[in-house]
Amino acid sequence: MTIQEQIISLRDELREHNYNYYILDNPTISDYEFDMKLKALQSLETAHPEYYDPNSPTLRVGGEITKNFETVVHQHRMYSLDNSYSKEDLLDWEKRIEKIVDGEVEFVCELKYDGASISLTYENGNLVRAVTRGDGTQGDDVTANIKTIKTVPLKLKGNYPDKFDIRGEIVLPFDGFNKMNEERLQAGEEPYRNPRNTASGSLKLQDSSEVAKRPLECLLYNLKGNKLGVSTQFEGLHKAREMGFKVPEAARLATSVEEVVEFVNYWDVHRHDLPYETDGVVIKVNNLQQQEELGYTAKAPRWAMAYKFKAEQVSTRLNEITYQVGRTGAITPVANLEPVELAGTTVKRASLHNADQIEKLDIREGDLVYVEKGGEIIPKIIGVDFSQRPSNSKVTNYIIHCPECGTELIRQEGDAKHYCPNYNGCNPQIIGRIQHYISRKAMDIEGLGGETVALLVNEGLISNYSDLYRLTKEQVLPLERMAEKSAENLISGIDASKTIPFERVLFAIGIRYVGETVAKKLAKHYKTLDALMRATFDDLIAVDEIGDRIAESVLEFFNSEDNRRIIHDLRQFGIQMELSEDLLANQTDKLNGSAIVVSGVFESVSRTELKKLIEDNGGKVSSSISSKTTYVVAGANMGPSKRTKAETLAIPILTEQEFLDLLK
Repeated sequence: MTIQEQIISLRDELREHNYNYYILDNPTISDYEFDMKLKALQSLETAHPEYYDPNSPTLRVGGEITKNFETVVHQHRMYSLDNSYSKEDLLDWEKRIEKIVDGEVEFVCELKYDGASISLTYENGNLVRAVTRGDGTQGDDVTANIKTIKTVPLKLKGNYPDKFDIRGEIVLPFDGFNKMNEERLQAGEEPYRNPRNTASGSLKLQDSSEVAKRPLECLLYNLKGNKLGVSTQFEGLHKAREMGFKVPEAARLATSVEEVVEFVNYWDVHRHDLPYETDGVVIKVNNLQQQEELGYTAKAPRWAMAYKFKAEQVSTRLNEITYQVGRTGAITPVANLEPVELAGTTVKRASLHNADQIEKLDIREGDLVYVEKGGEIIPKIIGVDFSQRPSNSKVTNYIIHCPECGTELIRQEGDAKHYCPNYNGCNPQIIGRIQHYISRKAMDIEGLGGETVALLVNEGLISNYSDLYRLTKEQVLPLERMAEKSAENLISGIDASKTIPFERVLFAIGIRYVGETVAKKLAKHYKTLDALMRATFDDLIAVDEIGDRIAESVLEFFNSEDNRRIIHDLRQFGIQMELSEDLLANQTDKLNGSAIVVSGVFESVSRTELKKLIEDNGGKVSSSISSKTTYVVAGANMGPSKRTKAETLAIPILTEQEFLDLLK
């Protein structure tokens, strides 16, 4: 046997032993024998670097140093999930599904593990990249750290697609977490707070050998890509197991919401027997074609729902109510609490939302209050223990002046929030707007963080986001914790933002109610900022999904002389004020005013590409057929009830090719 053959043979053998031990929990050799084989492979690889393999089992020990984690755009966006808390929520969801898809609907119930979301990319059976969830659109490349986790296969088994992503959670089992804390206490160090945060923090350690010391596991649950060889979510879980992934066995098929609720009720009790943290159940439509038909909202898939277990609840003393000013001027009352342990974290503050909420619950300083984590993420006060209320208790009078600038607050009819109207003179609003402008989903300015923005404003160097482009290295160097290199990075990061596309600029400038999705819609419709600035109220509400509130907010923003001046300055600095020529070149008005339903399986283009073609040519994609539908584009396996409805309403049914010909 040649040296190369010995190396390949040892690698294959070690991978198989690793799979038996960590995935099947059925070791076939002792730990000592495994270590001896690993050392033998390490010796051969060291002596023969020409046979280097980036996915060798020897790399599990780590050692690679990552100083800066590269930002990577997800090929398939990682969405968040809508939450439900009752059987009624699930029944409502089921009704919405049945209005859109044909045929029987099956559900897959899976446990929702509380860890750090990860997306793994495989090509030709080899792990090529691991990326954190980030903001769902892009995340950080943590491949070197993920390779140290034994339950992540570096090379796949059996039959696998040429290229695909698989999604999952990096978790820290309770046993491993407790052992880590015992070691920290013995070393005189502070223990970690909870497994989830520790798992998440582990992914961003710079030294991968430190990650290798932590008993992290990777639980996988969702395949993403083309030609995966499966037609249902349940088949996908089975295929993932066959390829060598650790896929929890608890998943169950359900044919009704009643069966879903049975699964939820069982695990609400038995989750405490699990070796990992879990905070609910994820319910998915099983059929992948039905998933495609259902599609996505701006934030979440319509085909999946998270059912959250009842939140943990504790009581503690409310010491003081303070008030925060947001970038829009909205005032948020904050409860400052006696620190208390809740769902694995120490809670010191909770949002009180608005004046109505304080009045409704009769919340007062000095009260003993009940606190829970809404969705086990954001702490909130849900009630007061009136039997413990001090005799000298005073009713909470909501503030009438801004806590930052002293301006009298306003509250518009129908709005639950109070606002500070001092748009250009209230520091938290100014800082908040600039922080929003530089954020990742907006202008994504590297080298500039929220604290630095506050410093720049407080030092009088900037008073709005257009001032960023006037900054020089000499101006920022004297700032606290600012060195020569970081000052250069800040200025170059600001300069690089001039290439950010128009739709993100429109989101960045911070028009109230214009979020990421609305900004894209307005950019696509008006194509230039000048056209949007000329739009009337009637023009705006005629745009798909733009209502009165958004239209009024857009008009108010551009009617401001200060805002128009800032926009003028941004234009002078070279910020993108219109859609790129590439995007404009692919857009027409051929389908303007058309509402089109897409149904079935397509061959020459994917469903996603088909929907993009409709939108790029001025059409609107609808989920259900009605008298307002212009066309139905039908692929293979179109649902019979949809076809019947289209024929009854005399709506033209186009084949995939007929639709593509229509656009030529």
